[in-house]
Amino acid sequence: MAFAWSTSPFPAGNGPLVDALAALPPAFLVSAAALLGLVVGSFLNVVIHRLPRMMERDEANYIAELRGDPLPYPARYNLMVPRSACPHCGHAIAPWENVPVLSWLLLRGRCSACKTPIRLRYPLVELACGVLSALVAWRFGPGWQMLAALLLVWSLLALTMIDADTQLLPDQITLPLLWLGLLLNLGGLFVPLSDAVIGAAAGYLVLWAAYWLFRLVRGKEGMGFGDFKLMAALGAWFGWQALPALVLLSSVAGVVFGLASIALRRQERDTPFPFGPFIALAGAVVLVFGPGVLPLWLP
Repeated sequence: MAFAWSTSPFPAGNGPLVDALAALPPAFLVSAAALLGLVVGSFLNVVIHRLPRMMERDEANYIAELRGDPLPYPARYNLMVPRSACPHCGHAIAPWENVPVLSWLLLRGRCSACKTPIRLRYPLVELACGVLSALVAWRFGPGWQMLAALLLVWSLLALTMIDADTQLLPDQITLPLLWLGLLLNLGGLFVPLSDAVIGAAAGYLVLWAAYWLFRLVRGKEGMGFGDFKLMAALGAWFGWQALPALVLLSSVAGVVFGLASIALRRQERDTPFPFGPFIALAGAVVLVFGPGVLPLWLP
């Protein structure tokens, strides 16, 4: 296994859950994490699709309630209700049609009722979640760090896809990540608490300052407030020492993507694109390689 972030265990006693994981062979642990990741990836597809719509419905209902108007969305709508269905014909998805990756292959990428193509993105998200989960299990081994890191990469994957679709980074995910990072580091799970607090504050302020500088120079917004919160959350998880790597990696990835999109004429020069996926990518890289990742690439 790769090096551990912190030299102090969290909590002091491992507990029965961690002891049970430690008893598993490494290959079995990694395989089990991959299978778990596939299942979680299927749920993340629901989160990616529904959470932005839940936000839109809640906002519309709130405005209507303030005005005394009838609610535009009175029906219950959340991550569990209504049942998943084909968006084209309304066919309710049976359990056997919801097996990660395998169902998409058996259905040949089409709805069983209307034969409308099912987006390739759904199995790709499931596969990505499975691969990331296996990588985390290999990287950390059995322990509280592994369990926490799994929650982090699942959240980063959901944020990446939501931001790519809507250019939104929901507070429902970024803020719990921020507080969870601080709480986990109460016992020094990844970094000392003082480093985590400074990392959260500095992570927010770095992008906040860049935002206002860009606005003063160019007269327009360069990024959203959700980007500040996501960087603050990663600072809370990894400490202030990881911020140079997080900022540089995300910036370089964003610039490369932007230049490639312009060169391929997929977007105009002044067309905004989401920055959250590149922050999330930098977070995943720092999680796997540690906060000292830059010296590995930059002498």
